[in-house]
Amino acid sequence: MIVDDQYAAIAFLSDPKSYGVGSAVEVIETHISRIFLAGDRAYKMKKAVKLPYVDFSTAALRLNACRKELELNSLTAPGLYLDVKTLVKDDSGTVCFGEEGECIDAVVEMVRFDQDLLFDRLAIANRLTDDLMTSTARMIVRFHQDAVVAQGLDGAVQMETVLAINDAGFATSTVFAEHEVAVFSQLFRDVLKQHWERLRERSAAGKVRRCHGDLHLRNICLLDGRPRLFDCIEFNDEIATVDVLYDLAFLLMDLWYEGHQHHANLVANRYFDESDNEDGFILLPFFLAVRAAVRAHVTATQAETATANKDELSAEARRYFDLARELLETKASRLIALGGLSGSGKTTVAEALAPHVGVPPGARIVESDRVRKAMHGVSAETHLPKAAYRPEISKKVYAEMVLRTDIILADGGCVVADAVFDDLDHRNAIEATARHRNVQFDGIWLEADPALLWKRVSVRRGGPSDANIEVLEMQLARRFDNIAWRKMDASQSVKFICEEILAKALSETAAVRA
Repeated sequence: MIVDDQYAAIAFLSDPKSYGVGSAVEVIETHISRIFLAGDRAYKMKKAVKLPYVDFSTAALRLNACRKELELNSLTAPGLYLDVKTLVKDDSGTVCFGEEGECIDAVVEMVRFDQDLLFDRLAIANRLTDDLMTSTARMIVRFHQDAVVAQGLDGAVQMETVLAINDAGFATSTVFAEHEVAVFSQLFRDVLKQHWERLRERSAAGKVRRCHGDLHLRNICLLDGRPRLFDCIEFNDEIATVDVLYDLAFLLMDLWYEGHQHHANLVANRYFDESDNEDGFILLPFFLAVRAAVRAHVTATQAETATANKDELSAEARRYFDLARELLETKASRLIALGGLSGSGKTTVAEALAPHVGVPPGARIVESDRVRKAMHGVSAETHLPKAAYRPEISKKVYAEMVLRTDIILADGGCVVADAVFDDLDHRNAIEATARHRNVQFDGIWLEADPALLWKRVSVRRGGPSDANIEVLEMQLARRFDNIAWRKMDASQSVKFICEEILAKALSETAAVRA
């Protein structure tokens, strides 16, 4: 819907002369906005729409929304959002930027940036790196920690409301048959019932906050070489006030759907490494499923009115629908422990293996190096002194690993534990956790020729491990004749090692079921 005054505003914003630029103005449309790209600036206008979740029907409402957008997004993308400009009409009916005259509309002025720096573009170009996604996870953790805590909200009731909205959304299209939507809806409610108390506990603990609300790949960009969140939900506080993990889930679901499963698992693990949310790890598949279902019904609704790309949109909606069902599947809890000397590739294998263990986004990685750094209150990349590796400290690190592992296994999740595990007591303790929870355990000992270990350790740069050649030589001086875990050649490719671990686990699971 476009009101008469907005036609005039659109004409003004589409004219290069309005900005004093010579090149044509590019226009990008979303379902509720228009963005005008002129020179080195971008101007975002709210469409004059009134929907169940947003009301931009008057110029005053649009102006207020622009001001709120500037306020909220300046927190997460400083330097990107510049100002709110009002469009006025003088006595002669001429539209211009200004403060005097009748306000007919408003725009948010932003710095124009290279669209190839949007994370969805980077994902398509395979330019998302582990370091970049680690930085992104940490940025989101900081944002959530500073977000305003919601008071008096019930996290379970809130998610029940989201499911009801989804039901209404599916009713607006014919892409999916009524019976399959009914089964789909019931499955969601069954899973919600399982998580009901946990969701309520998290809201009572302050984990429901005024978040971003629309945290997918296209709403993250590289600005001055750093990941920044932008374009948050400014028009509806209720939509954006959610469990912090439901906020994160949009990004994880987006990454998984687009084929970047490794980075979805990495972001999830980095987020949990640096935030107090271990109790919510088991909720991730459900939250991802809800996000996928939202995308499914929104895309299906678009397909109803589409012409040229109707089949394409219907197929896309179906893929989101199928992903949501996959995310709601139940898979057996299990623990995989990876041990071996420094340089054996434990962490590399753990990060390659975790996305394939359990339900998306995969297994929780409990890594001794990161646990140790967290216990000392420093970043994973900070080098610790030798005193931090005294036997009594290491005993506490392994005890914390067991505790974190037990929390996930008790909830029915999957864990990949990554440590040297050179002490029999440490191996027995992690294995006992699996027995206590009656879950499948796979102990893997990665071994390699000392020359290969020495080479790997000597060229290693960055990362959470502080192990150097001196540490490796001390490890090699010990004998390891009592390793009962399955020994694997660490000189083989990571892909081969992961496939062997997964294949053995599948065969053992099949044998148990038989």
